[in-house]
Amino acid sequence: MLNDYADWEGAYLSSQLNQNQEWTVKTASTQKEVTSIGGFKTLVDYQLNDILNQEVDLLVLIGGNSWSLENAELKKLIAERLANNEPVAAICGAVDYLAKNGLLTGYKHTGNAQYLWKDYAEYKNPTDFQMEQVVSDKNLVTSNGTAALEFTNLVLKKIQFTSNSEVDKITDLHKLGFYQYCDKYGNPFA
Repeated sequence: MLNDYADWEGAYLSSQLNQNQEWTVKTASTQKEVTSIGGFKTLVDYQLNDILNQEVDLLVLIGGNSWSLENAELKKLIAERLANNEPVAAICGAVDYLAKNGLLTGYKHTGNAQYLWKDYAEYKNPTDFQMEQVVSDKNLVTSNGTAALEFTNLVLKKIQFTSNSEVDKITDLHKLGFYQYCDKYGNPFA
């Protein structure tokens, strides 16, 4: 997480993961405390260098306004996870970081807007860009910043959180709204 992180982009995903006994959501950053775009102060669980040699089941990179950073440790962590077929999910500005650092090479992907990457020398595969809200390819999920629910859906499917139909039900509650959800699936709280 970075200062000016987009607090809404990871909220649906983290709430689902953290309600499951098999998952624990932890935060990591280059700083001990970060503040979101919405003004939420977050005390970070780990410094980035603390997680470099730890087992992490899923690395989620939340977007925001601070992804122009240069950080060799972060780049190495992401590159190693991608090379080792470990799941990585990036949304919004975090995808810009991947593009800038050549970390989208070999992956179909999406992002906020490809034209933003025209000056990125390490962005080598513009023909793999998909004009979609969210794209899942191999062990990477990418998303633009307007697709928090779609991002949550594909990330949960990527990690086989539950069956695909159950994942759809999880995200449909927020996508459809309560009353349309009830019409389609029944009352989830009854």
